[in-house]
Amino acid sequence: MGATLEKGSLFPEILTNEMINLVRGKSSLAKMSGSTPVPFAGEKVFTFNLDSEVDIVAESGAKSNGGGSVGTKSIQPIKIEYGMRVSDEFRFASDEIRLGYLRAFAEGFAAKVARGLDIMAFHGVNPRSKQAATGTIGSNHFDAQVTQFVSYNSSTPDANVEDAIALVQANEHDVTGMAMAPAFRTALAALRKGTNLNEPLFPELAWGSNPGVLNGLPVDTNSTVSFNSGDDRAILGNFRDFFRWGYSKQIPIEVIEYGNPDNSDAGDLKGHNQVYLRGEAYIGWGILVPDAFAIVTAGQIPSV
Repeated sequence: MGATLEKGSLFPEILTNEMINLVRGKSSLAKMSGSTPVPFAGEKVFTFNLDSEVDIVAESGAKSNGGGSVGTKSIQPIKIEYGMRVSDEFRFASDEIRLGYLRAFAEGFAAKVARGLDIMAFHGVNPRSKQAATGTIGSNHFDAQVTQFVSYNSSTPDANVEDAIALVQANEHDVTGMAMAPAFRTALAALRKGTNLNEPLFPELAWGSNPGVLNGLPVDTNSTVSFNSGDDRAILGNFRDFFRWGYSKQIPIEVIEYGNPDNSDAGDLKGHNQVYLRGEAYIGWGILVPDAFAIVTAGQIPSV
């Protein structure tokens, strides 16, 4: 009796020019603050403040000095990259297939850059190695710069937000946004109005929703807040005025056909019938006024 013929043995798969992009990544910081171009060599941003209030001067009275202060913050771009090896059949595919690869890679790279901005600026770590990037980022990140903390309580996350806002407003700053970890969003979604267990306090957070605004405050849920099992649960403050970021240079997606561009054991590209896709960017950021921010943390509050 002969073998049963099946579709798979009769008709080979047809390669389409559509690629389903599975890359996930976004930036809460980019959402809540505006980007500005950053010079390739970096820039120094001046902060200016008048320290006192206006003074009433009586007729023929003497004027007094109100005082002022000027500070600086340096924004130094750092280089980030992402690359991957692809079979060199990529080179011989149709234009549609190659463009599909490049489009998917470019979109994925943009998502990874967005996610990387949050990870680096929130925590000061190399997103890939998950280790502190002391040589490049140093202390230029929220976990090191911000000195106002609230202890996280999963039963009263709304009170945690109020306490954090109070810390920021005590310094006479506005709160323009809050980035929260998924666990913090879940805790807020679990709150109920009084003793009515069927009426959520924040119905807009039901079933994993990310509404964008909560009680009039711009919010964003992002796993980058608690990246690498960190203790941060929410970071809030005046992102609009006192966090600055931007690109100094973006390099188009590069197709490399020779050498060992990823310094891996896979060896020479040509010798293994491969090509390499690479994206690079130079990105810089600065926290201009650290006391305009507060962090809700599940860890021990640092002594400052």
